Amino acid sequence: MFAKLTSARSLLAAAGLALSCLFGAAAPTTASAAIPYLQLNAQEPKYAAIVIDANSGEVLYDKRADSPRYPASVTKVMTLYLTFEALSEGRLKLTDRVTMSPRAAAQAPTKIGISPGDSLSVDEAIKAMTVKSANDVAVAMAERLAGSESRFSALMTLRGQELGMRNTRFVNASGLPDSRQISTARDLAILSRATMRDFPQYYSYFAVKGFYFRGNYIKGHNRLLDSMEGFDGLKTGYTNASGFNLAGSAVRDGRRLIAVVLGGPSTAWRDNNMEDLLLTGFDVMKRRSRGERTSIAANIYEDEPTGPIERPSVEQGDGDQAGLRIVLTENPHPTPVKVSPTLRDAKKEAPKAAKKPKGEWGVQVGAFKSKSLANDQLKLVRGRFAKMVAEAEGAVEGAGGTFRAQFQGMTSDAARSACSALKAKRVPCMVLQP
Repeated sequence: MFAKLTSARSLLAAAGLALSCLFGAAAPTTASAAIPYLQLNAQEPKYAAIVIDANSGEVLYDKRADSPRYPASVTKVMTLYLTFEALSEGRLKLTDRVTMSPRAAAQAPTKIGISPGDSLSVDEAIKAMTVKSANDVAVAMAERLAGSESRFSALMTLRGQELGMRNTRFVNASGLPDSRQISTARDLAILSRATMRDFPQYYSYFAVKGFYFRGNYIKGHNRLLDSMEGFDGLKTGYTNASGFNLAGSAVRDGRRLIAVVLGGPSTAWRDNNMEDLLLTGFDVMKRRSRGERTSIAANIYEDEPTGPIERPSVEQGDGDQAGLRIVLTENPHPTPVKVSPTLRDAKKEAPKAAKKPKGEWGVQVGAFKSKSLANDQLKLVRGRFAKMVAEAEGAVEGAGGTFRAQFQGMTSDAARSACSALKAKRVPCMVLQP
């Protein structure tokens, strides 16, 4: 996974001191208490992101990477880090039992839902946290390892600081809402890298897509495990305050990248953004190996959300449209100037009459929780890929609380061709048959 794995970690020397200090008193450390409460500027978007090279730790891209954010269930990566640490040191075995206390069982969903006094194995507990994101199991594990969740949270903060997470404070093991629990995209990338570096023997838990628990199959939340080649973890997260979060990692051509996306407006947007960041990162690494000087920021389409998805201007770093010139194939008023018109000129000269649809096929480019988000996606796709959907009509179809963004009125060939081209540009697409 890395060029060199650390077998004897410097953290072990500090572990005894940390445990003796923390288990003797439940109060947070001075270092953790010094981290300020989260105070987001109302004008600042929730979105923050970072991409790093897992091997070297080099930052390849960052956007508000040091701004405080709510980590939500990405918090559980630290709970799992300490679980893996206990396993590697022999303080815990995969076959040991984790008992559900009344306090743990009372946690808000998502949860595994077993009764107080009941128990599950450590192996099941790990899968419950990585796959189900079970809050009750996270608290039960904290109590198993430290006696109480408050002591465990203090240990989480201290271990985070030892790893280099300078702007993180944990007050619970699950990531459930608490204004005191803050982190940053950079800190969560540091944690993700440390987890796979220090405990490679347990990292595969983050790639588990589902598991059976007492006769029921529990499917995970991390959709990129199915849809993106080489993607193998780590953890999703969501609360109303945080937005849609994801710490992820993927491998291509022997290179591993880690990315963190915080504050997405929807699951689909977050996942698309994660895939864009990683795939662009791999492309940049390959081009750098050939001697090119380039960066992710110079190549990615930064469709950064400010609430609902909004199509950014070219000045914001639209790599697909920067410098684009549009040539009109049909223009009722040709000009004598023999140059391609600019985007502004093209809009002025384009025929106002819409073309009639030619068929009964279509394509779907996403499903969203609100009609406005679906409409924004239609605008974004038409703006970026106008040629592919030029003869189609945008429509939003609502069903069961979901709003589907679709382009309708296409021929079979046009729909299949458009979907193939959109997928090649990492835009979700599904062909709609009559």
